[in-house]
Amino acid sequence: MENKKFMQVAIKAVVDYFNTRVDATDRKKITEDDVFIVWMCKTLGNNKAMLSTTVSDGMYYEFTWNGAKNEGYLDAYKKWENVVVTAD
Repeated sequence: MENKKFMQVAIKAVVDYFNTRVDATDRKKITEDDVFIVWMCKTLGNNKAMLSTTVSDGMYYEFTWNGAKNEGYLDAYKKWENVVVTAD
Protein backbone atom coordinates (compact mmCIF):
# COMPACT_ATOMS: atom_id res chain seq x y z
CA MET A 1 0.00 0.00 0.00
CA GLU A 2 1.37 3.44 -0.85
CA ASN A 3 2.34 5.63 2.13
CA LYS A 4 -0.33 8.30 1.66
CA LYS A 5 -3.15 5.73 1.52
CA PHE A 6 -1.67 3.85 4.50
CA MET A 7 -1.57 7.04 6.58
CA GLN A 8 -5.22 7.75 5.77
CA VAL A 9 -6.31 4.21 6.69
CA ALA A 10 -4.27 4.20 9.93
CA ILE A 11 -5.56 7.60 11.06
CA LYS A 12 -9.16 6.65 10.28
CA ALA A 13 -8.74 3.42 12.27
CA VAL A 14 -7.64 5.41 15.33
CA VAL A 15 -10.50 7.91 14.97
CA ASP A 16 -13.06 5.13 14.63
CA TYR A 17 -11.58 3.19 17.57
CA PHE A 18 -11.57 6.23 19.86
CA ASN A 19 -15.01 7.51 18.90
CA THR A 20 -16.69 4.13 19.42
CA ARG A 21 -15.11 3.60 22.83
CA VAL A 22 -14.94 7.03 24.46
CA ASP A 23 -17.09 7.38 27.56
CA ALA A 24 -20.34 9.12 26.62
CA THR A 25 -20.05 11.33 29.68
CA ASP A 26 -16.82 12.81 28.28
CA ARG A 27 -18.75 14.22 25.32
CA LYS A 28 -15.56 14.06 23.28
CA LYS A 29 -15.21 12.92 19.69
CA ILE A 30 -12.04 13.29 17.63
CA THR A 31 -11.43 13.88 13.93
CA GLU A 32 -8.51 13.07 11.66
CA ASP A 33 -7.02 16.45 12.64
CA ASP A 34 -6.61 15.16 16.22
CA VAL A 35 -4.44 12.19 15.21
CA PHE A 36 -0.75 12.33 14.37
CA ILE A 37 1.80 9.78 13.24
CA VAL A 38 4.81 9.50 15.54
CA TRP A 39 6.71 6.92 13.49
CA MET A 40 6.10 5.00 10.28
CA CYS A 41 7.96 2.48 8.11
CA LYS A 42 7.40 0.19 5.16
CA THR A 43 9.18 -3.13 4.79
CA LEU A 44 8.52 -5.17 1.68
CA GLY A 45 4.70 -5.19 1.31
CA ASN A 46 3.92 -4.33 4.92
CA ASN A 47 3.42 -0.97 6.65
CA LYS A 48 3.59 -0.07 10.33
CA ALA A 49 2.90 3.17 12.18
CA MET A 50 2.76 4.40 15.75
CA LEU A 51 0.11 7.06 16.29
CA SER A 52 -1.21 9.27 19.06
CA THR A 53 -3.91 11.88 19.51
CA THR A 54 -4.27 15.33 20.99
CA VAL A 55 -6.38 13.81 23.79
CA SER A 56 -4.42 13.70 27.06
CA ASP A 57 -5.50 10.17 27.98
CA GLY A 58 -2.09 8.47 27.76
CA MET A 59 -3.15 6.25 24.85
CA TYR A 60 -1.04 5.42 21.84
CA TYR A 61 -1.78 3.19 18.89
CA GLU A 62 0.12 0.84 16.61
CA PHE A 63 -1.30 0.12 13.18
CA THR A 64 0.10 -2.63 10.94
CA TRP A 65 -0.90 -3.31 7.35
CA ASN A 66 -0.38 -6.89 6.15
CA GLY A 67 0.14 -6.49 2.41
CA ALA A 68 -0.15 -10.23 1.71
CA LYS A 69 -3.62 -10.43 3.28
CA ASN A 70 -4.67 -6.87 2.43
CA GLU A 71 -5.80 -6.23 6.01
CA GLY A 72 -4.81 -4.04 8.92
CA TYR A 73 -4.44 -4.55 12.66
CA LEU A 74 -4.86 -1.86 15.32
CA ASP A 75 -3.30 -2.24 18.77
CA ALA A 76 -4.23 0.28 21.48
CA TYR A 77 -1.95 0.89 24.46
CA LYS A 78 -2.07 2.98 27.60
CA LYS A 79 1.08 4.42 29.10
CA TRP A 80 1.13 3.71 32.81
CA GLU A 81 4.49 5.14 33.83
CA ASN A 82 7.94 6.11 32.66
CA VAL A 83 10.77 4.52 34.67
CA VAL A 84 14.40 5.58 34.40
CA VAL A 85 16.84 2.73 33.80
CA THR A 86 20.60 3.19 33.92
CA ALA A 87 23.32 0.89 32.59
CA ASP A 88 25.48 0.82 35.73
